[in-house]
Parts: sequence; structure tokens; C-alpha cells
Amino acid sequence: MSELFISAFITLFVVIDPPGCAPIYAGLTKGASAAERRIMAIRASLIALAILLVFALFGEDLLRALHIELDSFRIAGGFMLFWIAWEMVFEKRTQRREERAERATREHVEDVSVFPMAMPMLAGPGAIAAIMLLMNEANGLNQSLVVLGALVAVLILTMLALIAAGPLIRLLGDRVEAVITRLLGVLLAALAAQYVIDGLRGAFLV
Repeated sequence: MSELFISAFITLFVVIDPPGCAPIYAGLTKGASAAERRIMAIRASLIALAILLVFALFGEDLLRALHIELDSFRIAGGFMLFWIAWEMVFEKRTQRREERAERATREHVEDVSVFPMAMPMLAGPGAIAAIMLLMNEANGLNQSLVVLGALVAVLILTMLALIAAGPLIRLLGDRVEAVITRLLGVLLAALAAQYVIDGLRGAFLV
């Protein structure tokens, strides 16, 4: 059982990639308070967990019933992530926040917990495919629970990484943060392009 847990944990950790998601989350939540970032990190992790649990337990039946292929998730997720990346590189998100701050009060901070953090970044096509594959390979209830335990462990680490990312990047200062945000935007655009490429390859070259 321990070998299965380690295998599932490593697989999900690599696919979800908490160290890679954390700085992107920090860039997306620039301007939010510490409490707001913490709440969004917790909410994103819980929503991602719920999504992945649904696909772990009912994934194949759900996709089959809706006549949706996993490659469709890759293509759609890639386009959505590219839009976010464009806003990060050209500071459109920062501009919108500054305009909001010029109003009488800042009543609302843009919530990124559902999109793009929970879906498609944490519970993206790769994570959905991974958890469905792991559950299919599990034999019996005990092994299935071990796989689900690995999923919970990875998302707890992801939540902690998201919470810690903002303070660490802010220590570097506004200019360094702006450079990092743009750089991460470029990397996110590359990730989005890869999603689309993988989806198109899977859809048309199989």
C-alpha cells in the first residue's frame, strides 16, 4: 500500500505541480490582501479536490454521457489560460485593479479561485487524466482509498504553496514582482499553447 501511495503521490504532484502553480497564483492575486489570498487559495484547493474526486469516482461515465473527450478539455483550457497569460504580460489585470481602486471603495477583489486556479490549472486535463488512470489501476476499495489519500495530500501541499507564494514574492519588491509576473505570463502562455497542441494532436492524430 505504501508503494501505491508513493507512486500515486508522485504522479499527482508532478501533474498538478504545486511549486509551478504558486508563483502564477501570486501574480494573479497581486493587489489582494493576505486574508483574501489565503481564502482564495483554500477555496481553489477545495474546489479542485471536489472536481478531481468527481472524475475519480465517475469520470469515465460522466464524459461518456456528455460525449466529451479529454482532448476537448485540453484545447478549451489552453485557450482560457492564454487569455489570462495575455492579461498578465500586458498588465491588463493590474490596470483593472487600479481603475477599481479609484472608485469610492474597493468592495471586491477579482476571485481567481475557481478560474483559472481550480480549473484548469489545478484540476486540469492532466490531473483529471491522471486521477482517472490511477483509479482504474486500483484494485479494490483499499487501493482506491490510498489513491484518494494521495490526492488529498498533494492538494494540501498545493494549498500551503499558494498561501506562501504571495508574501515571498512581495518581499522582492514591486519592480521585481512586475518582471516576475510578466515572465510567468509568458510561461503560462507557453503552457496554454502546449495544452492546445496536445489536444489537437490527440484529437486528430490518433
